[in-house]
Amino acid sequence: MIKFLVRKFVPNYEKTSDKNVREAYGTLGGVLGIICNIFLFALKLSIGIAMKSMAVISDSINNLSDTASSAITVFGSKMSNRRPDKEHPFGHGRIEYISSLVVSFIIMLVGFEFLKNSLDKIIHPSKIEFKLLLFVFLCMSVLVKLWMFSYNRYLGKQINSSVLKAAAFDSLNDVYATGTVIISIIIGNFTDLPVDGIMGTIVSGLVIFTGFKIARDTVSLLLGNSPSEEVVEQITETILSGEGIVGIHDLIVHEYGPGRIMASVHAEVPSDGDIVKIHEVIDALEQKILKDFGIHIVVHMDPVSVNCEKTEKLKILVSSYVKEYNSEFSIHDFRIVDGENKINLIFDMVVPCYLSEKEREKAVTEISEKLYNADNRFNVVINVDNAF
Repeated sequence: MIKFLVRKFVPNYEKTSDKNVREAYGTLGGVLGIICNIFLFALKLSIGIAMKSMAVISDSINNLSDTASSAITVFGSKMSNRRPDKEHPFGHGRIEYISSLVVSFIIMLVGFEFLKNSLDKIIHPSKIEFKLLLFVFLCMSVLVKLWMFSYNRYLGKQINSSVLKAAAFDSLNDVYATGTVIISIIIGNFTDLPVDGIMGTIVSGLVIFTGFKIARDTVSLLLGNSPSEEVVEQITETILSGEGIVGIHDLIVHEYGPGRIMASVHAEVPSDGDIVKIHEVIDALEQKILKDFGIHIVVHMDPVSVNCEKTEKLKILVSSYVKEYNSEFSIHDFRIVDGENKINLIFDMVVPCYLSEKEREKAVTEISEKLYNADNRFNVVINVDNAF
């Protein structure tokens, strides 16, 4: 059904990288969420009052909060699609992440409220009035939430939306919550134990944990993650396909919201090549990456010696020493200053960003000593780079 709704309400639905299509996907998900959650709130509140079940009433309030989350989804989709302005030249795409963070806070707030009510129910238990017809309606409400989980997950995957993925997790939590409430109603008919409150406490813990997990993942996005392997491979393969490009390094990727990626990279080119021709190749590569992957990239030409046999041999030697020291290390911008009694080996060494200054200094010292021991004419000059 969701695919039918997408085809009906999302123009050009296949162009998921288009910002207007992304907005339409987010709006569709939010509107469906508002409709479903208002229906479930009214249904469960009526059932909870009739059966005198705090767990059911709390579950209905949970659905009411989900209505607010769905409204935030719509708001986030609309706001993230605003045009760039003077203060925000890269657009407003990260509003989607902020919306996801707000949803996570709402989930945790509902979880804590649910926990408080459930603990009160344990301390002051009351008998649930079992009504078969209402119980059947409560069971059927689970199917609605399962569908909501399914469509939010589908829409979230289609446009890689953190806020829709958060809504999917929230819907799945509601399935667990309502399922637990149903179990507590059944068991409560056969025992005087405060099953309603105990089950509610378990569900509230699950809801709080999910909200925390969504918040943690969203904060990570806002702080700035390293690029995915897929993005790195796409950029690397495209640039290396360019005529005269012999290597790349210092690839840095910045994401300003889904579909808003900026990048820069150094492309190694022959130092004796035709600079005008190479510049044309690089211009074409920048346009190709923008067209194929939607990534705005700046490619910096980095001239390297490719026809000097001695330089190539020494580069291979140095690279083997560096890799032997740590397989995560790599080198680039290698060059030599060749003298009669001394050979300067000058290069950049890329190390993991989590390495401390002390570990970096130790690596430089030990690698320099190993190379000097290999040939006392070697004078090593190393610039340490982060692996972004």
